[in-house]
Amino acid sequence: MKQILNQLFAHEKLSSDQAREVLTNISADTYNDASVAAFISVYLMRGISVEELSGFRSALLDLCISVDTGGIDTIDLCGTGGDGKNTFNISTLSSFVVAGAGYKVTKHGNYGVSSVCGSSNVLEHLGYTFTSDVDILLKQLDRANICFLHAPLFHPALASVGPIRRQLGVKTFFNMLGPLVNPARPNHQSVGVFDLKIARLYQYLYETLDKKYNIIYALDGYDEISLTGKTKIINNNAEYLAAPSYFGLPTYRSSDIFGGDTIESAATIFVDIFDETDIYLYTVS
Repeated sequence: MKQILNQLFAHEKLSSDQAREVLTNISADTYNDASVAAFISVYLMRGISVEELSGFRSALLDLCISVDTGGIDTIDLCGTGGDGKNTFNISTLSSFVVAGAGYKVTKHGNYGVSSVCGSSNVLEHLGYTFTSDVDILLKQLDRANICFLHAPLFHPALASVGPIRRQLGVKTFFNMLGPLVNPARPNHQSVGVFDLKIARLYQYLYETLDKKYNIIYALDGYDEISLTGKTKIINNNAEYLAAPSYFGLPTYRSSDIFGGDTIESAATIFVDIFDETDIYLYTVS
């Protein structure tokens, strides 16, 4: 790790192979916590390259517990988080709406690190039981059009990094990796990012993958399609700006989509929206 850190401190980038190797070694507890924290901190102070992001992604996909959906077309709706906006769980709610519309959703998510309530927090609070049992997940996908892949169950190699991320309490490059390492490897992806530079990185990376994608960045900083202003949308065929009027909706204030200060308040918002739209949340066992 010392050599890698010296290279990074000299403002040099890692190759894809180097990035893949160092994250594999982190997952194997090869380095001490101080070295890992220093490594993560580098990316708080400077951007990540496409090669580095690709290498980190490859390492995590190599090490994850894969979910074989048998060739079914699925989609993941997942944001990077890290926008600091503390909204309610928009991507998770959207996943249920998409599933209700008849599409198969393999939702990848985790506990909140830089936010109060991540997708795993709200679903756990509402009584959902996380599982890595593929038979159960496929049954849920068949009957409800959606299953939830709780990241720690499928990326056990990252267990040692979790406490360090929580202690840092800020967004890290792991926020960028979440949407890229879905263990079901969906062939459709709607991903929100917290920074326009990250949107471009994702675009360059997704162009090398066999995937239909929409990359979303609200110009006022949300990693979602925002009704508070214009949103940048980049997909396989085009890129454009969409104002709230594009969706036939008015512009809202940021306070209108505030997610609350607790998991309980975020869950209340979650359920209230289901109640207002006649969408019903249930668990397939």
